Amino acid sequence: MTTAQATLEAPSRIARPGGKAPYLHQIDLFRLVTFACVILIHVVGATNFPQDVGANAVETPLHFTREAFFALTGFVLVFQNRGREITPGDFWRKRLPLVATPYLAWSMFFWAFSLVTGTQQPSSLEASMRLLLKDLVTGGAWYHLYFLLVTMQVYLLFPWIMKLLRATEGKHKWLLLGSGGLQVGVTLFMTYQPFGVSYETITHLYATVLPYQFYTLFGAVVAMHFEAVHAWVGRHRLLLGGALIAVLAGTEWYYLHTVHSGTLPQVASDPFQPYLIPWCVTVIAAIYAFTTWWSGRRVDGGRGARLVSWAANRSFSIFLVHPLALAFLGPLIPRVADRFGAPWLSVIIYAATIALTIVMVEALRRLPGSRALTGRPRLRLAKAAA
Repeated sequence: MTTAQATLEAPSRIARPGGKAPYLHQIDLFRLVTFACVILIHVVGATNFPQDVGANAVETPLHFTREAFFALTGFVLVFQNRGREITPGDFWRKRLPLVATPYLAWSMFFWAFSLVTGTQQPSSLEASMRLLLKDLVTGGAWYHLYFLLVTMQVYLLFPWIMKLLRATEGKHKWLLLGSGGLQVGVTLFMTYQPFGVSYETITHLYATVLPYQFYTLFGAVVAMHFEAVHAWVGRHRLLLGGALIAVLAGTEWYYLHTVHSGTLPQVASDPFQPYLIPWCVTVIAAIYAFTTWWSGRRVDGGRGARLVSWAANRSFSIFLVHPLALAFLGPLIPRVADRFGAPWLSVIIYAATIALTIVMVEALRRLPGSRALTGRPRLRLAKAAA
């Protein structure tokens, strides 16, 4: 039996009752690796000056996280529904509240938080309400909420994505090629905006599905051909590992070359730089290769399996809460910097952010409003139902 066959037949793909798609344990670990990188990039940004060359060199490859999540979203949605007929109304009623409710709750919370802390200082009550409305429309209440807004857009488009995938069956490589060309055009437009296009217009694009359409379709097409792609990954893990190292080296070289050519570090490392597209695709594939390797060796009930399952159950909650934990730790950053300096400042704040976030999530999961605040049911009630 080959490694690929062993992985395909591993417990990660045991069919579930009711005709549901098999559960893929590798997706849990994929999500955790990506969320860990999300927290890391936010911590590095919060503990270093924006123009720091080294800090931006660390942030540059970590920008893959948003693309990875939308690839994961497209993959999961299609994998779960590729054998079903999608009724838009039923799908939206089931999916949209899972994201819309936390989005509304946290947008209003961070809007109020920014008023209390003085981050935003509108001149009147009317101005405050206009700010809230703008935040809800643009995902701008806090720096991570755009992700939820774009996710809802993907959900709204998903019934037509499935129709597109079925209509182009046998031609999916051309579909990805066209989507990839559009992706290059969009990133060029966002990075080198034409004369007359304001920066505010570009920033609004961040909260639309357009800059993420290729990665969403990439994940969706992989799900349609899951068995073939999964087996190919199992046979080529070393190739993907080598590609990861080579593309990472090329990405960092290009970033440093751009900086040395006179571009500001924070501009050279912008998440929508076109040169990051090959890196994003490569790291997504490499992480999946690693997680399938782990899944093929996973033992039900083992310590690693239980830890990943526990963390995956809280991953969305951690994403929602970690910026608040980092904000609470903000006053400590100068003190830690004075005592330890870089890079230990980032390491310490990273560990503290994760620890504080977990404490906050565990508390919020036990409150009556858990579903709105964490995207998950109240922990005590969930245990009672089990």
